[in-house]
Amino acid sequence: MGIEIERKFLPINAGWRAGAHTSVAMAQGYLNDVATVDSGAMQASVRVRIEGEAAFLNIKSRELGARRQEFEYAIPVDEAQALLALCVGGRIEKRRHYVEHAGHLWEIDEFFGDNAGLVVAEIELRSDDEAFARPAWLGAEATHAPRYYNLALASRPFARWSEDERLARDLYEGH
Repeated sequence: MGIEIERKFLPINAGWRAGAHTSVAMAQGYLNDVATVDSGAMQASVRVRIEGEAAFLNIKSRELGARRQEFEYAIPVDEAQALLALCVGGRIEKRRHYVEHAGHLWEIDEFFGDNAGLVVAEIELRSDDEAFARPAWLGAEATHAPRYYNLALASRPFARWSEDERLARDLYEGH
């Protein structure tokens, strides 16, 4: 069993672009929706992702926050394409940019399609209390805001958010 410890943040500017050393296009969808997970009817999200020339089936436990169980399996791209056609909700299209900063790898997701305009920075940590240096371009933490999870974005994309949600005022005001 794998444990993922991942924190999400909103960049305050595009300063991260200067440090991006690799980028990869991704398309992903979910075989279940946010309602079945939020209601407790399912205890995990089930995602299929095509990442460049590779494809993966991923299962993540439903806990909100930085620590979750995660299982990921490589699958053939043609099977991933077939599974994407079975997904519920919208398809997530994004480009992931990899940025090294002070000994940590940041993954910056730049979204397209119905989520165009949204950018989320993620860092995976080895422990819940691991210290890391905050890049100058890093803004508010969004780890505990469910609307920033890809499963939620598939059901309710950024294009349907209110102005306050888009400006993330609640995150900056500490709500």
